[in-house]
Amino acid sequence: MYAIQDEDEILIIDCGGKFPDESLLGIDLIIPDITYLMENKEKIRGLIVTHGHEDHIGGIPYFLKKINVPIYASRFTLGLIEVKLKEHKLLRKTKLHEINSNTVIAFDRIEVSFFKTSHSIPDCLGIVFSTEEGIIVHTGDFKFDLTPVNAQYSDVHKMAEIGNKGVLALLSESTNAERPGSAPSEQEVGKHIDEAFFAAEKKIIISTFASNINRVQQIIDAAVKTNRKVALLGRSMLTVVPIAIERGYLQVPPRLLVDARTVMSLPPEEVVVLCTGSQGEPLAALSRMSTSDNRDVQIHAGDTVIFSASPIPGNEKDVSRIVNNLFQLGAKVIYGSSSITGMHVSGHGYQEDLKWMLTLMKPKYFVPIHGEYRMLYLHRELAESVGVEEGNTFIMQNGDVLDIEKGEARQTRKIPAGDTYVDSIDIGEVGEIVLRDRKQLAEDGMLVIVLTISKEDGSMTAPPDTISRGFVYAKDNEVLLGNVNRLVASTIEDLEDRDAQQWNIVKRKVKKSVGQYLFEQTRRRPMILPIIFEI
Repeated sequence: MYAIQDEDEILIIDCGGKFPDESLLGIDLIIPDITYLMENKEKIRGLIVTHGHEDHIGGIPYFLKKINVPIYASRFTLGLIEVKLKEHKLLRKTKLHEINSNTVIAFDRIEVSFFKTSHSIPDCLGIVFSTEEGIIVHTGDFKFDLTPVNAQYSDVHKMAEIGNKGVLALLSESTNAERPGSAPSEQEVGKHIDEAFFAAEKKIIISTFASNINRVQQIIDAAVKTNRKVALLGRSMLTVVPIAIERGYLQVPPRLLVDARTVMSLPPEEVVVLCTGSQGEPLAALSRMSTSDNRDVQIHAGDTVIFSASPIPGNEKDVSRIVNNLFQLGAKVIYGSSSITGMHVSGHGYQEDLKWMLTLMKPKYFVPIHGEYRMLYLHRELAESVGVEEGNTFIMQNGDVLDIEKGEARQTRKIPAGDTYVDSIDIGEVGEIVLRDRKQLAEDGMLVIVLTISKEDGSMTAPPDTISRGFVYAKDNEVLLGNVNRLVASTIEDLEDRDAQQWNIVKRKVKKSVGQYLFEQTRRRPMILPIIFEI
């Protein structure tokens, strides 16, 4: 999420979500912290969306529940957003405006126009903000594909015209700033898919991102060439593909698609299963099939399984687990580096693409975005190699503000920013303390100590009862837990002559003494929960 502010007018660019890593126990989604926007919501004029990938639209429903503003997006992107708004019962409450590369929107202080870019999803747009200070350009995600499958060519001439007018600041994505050369065309993947389909003898199961409609189109085309029916499997595939067909982005011959429940009744050489799960997601369709846990489709020896996507960094272990399972089932698996299999190309530009964008735009100031710090750093070097003046590139962290006044830019202040955690239906209610508790429970378990204490004098009326969950097995550790009970009784006796009925003091002393003892004995720190009953 980015924001452009001109005095009392704010325009927001994208509102994405990202998935948690294994350290964020119980968290379903991570979305942007919108504290600053909440404080200035009367200034917000709209949310402009560059394209329909989750890291650009995943946070929109949660944002709209806090701040309801008009949304501006292209036709296909709006279709994906509408599905999310229906799930959250927000569709009727939200103003949706369809835009394209020819749209011009005039707000009070900022005029917004657009240009087409190529990416791995249809209808991607770069955004041009015309202000009194000058032109600000946000590229969105892009590469320069000169032979796109869907004929949505990058609007190079329009980009050059924008650059000739003079770009004050360019915000350009940096995802592949480490990769030399130019990003390969999506057309190259189609050739390898065709070869694999013609070579397959039994069922074909092919997994890719549902949003990569260009890839889905090539899979559909390969199925037609090899006289196979296509079954869709996986929630996102069943959501996105019908939207693409309905809105004219996907051309599917009549009666080509079949219900997944009919797959096992068809001759295996006449069917393709197009599914989700290329990133090893445990609950996705491919993962379930790899463990024979899918009720509709089973993978048998001799079937061909194709991963038509490269693992996102961090997902390699999960993908390897699925590949191993597939080999155990006797499948022929095409997986691994896209440069070897030819089954995937990136939707993000390599170094030459990034330099091309910089050369077309010729910005005075440059802000590399979308990438790890090392990618932003390398993108700065690329910018300087094609003419951006040294010192005019700003590598910004979450919350950093770039102020431009009288043509001069400076980065000297921050606003509140960071991550907001979505836990089931709660938004922002899970903080660092809760996550720390969850981590402690997961790693070291819990010890519940039940104390029965007299109201009159604070003495114990029954021995303490210690219950272990996830720490040690009680029957195998009777001596340890017996020592804990004696230590608790001793701690309570030491407190009897003091103001023992301040139960928070009792609990704190018990937790401290037991915690120290258990760490000395086990080198572990379970969560200790004293519970006091007064009688």
